[in-house]
Amino acid sequence: VQLQASGGGLVADGGSLRLSCAASGGIVAGTSMYWYRQAPGKQRELVAAITSGGSTNYADSVKGRFTISRDNAKNTVYLQMNSLKPEDTAVYYCNAETIRYGNGNYVYNAWGQGTLVTVSS
Repeated sequence: VQLQASGGGLVADGGSLRLSCAASGGIVAGTSMYWYRQAPGKQRELVAAITSGGSTNYADSVKGRFTISRDNAKNTVYLQMNSLKPEDTAVYYCNAETIRYGNGNYVYNAWGQGTLVTVSS
């Protein structure tokens, strides 16, 4: 697993969580990164994106509630989720277009293992 996602859990309707996704031993500073989610019985959907320069984009369903950010020094991307709703319940996955390793190798389209977010009503 090239990316390690964490921060999921059980939260009440209206609560907040912060997800983190760190590249294991690699560098993601020069690449776009994404958060996706997949709810039970549904297709995986793009939630938020951030470019290497810090430009962001969000799904309409999370605009104004979620914030994606990155710390290039830590090779980590975050997803701050506020005002959570039961319909936000899903497994959240992070994705990086490219991970560069010190030995000169690259991994393209890298995925994390997913972290479960459950929002109770």
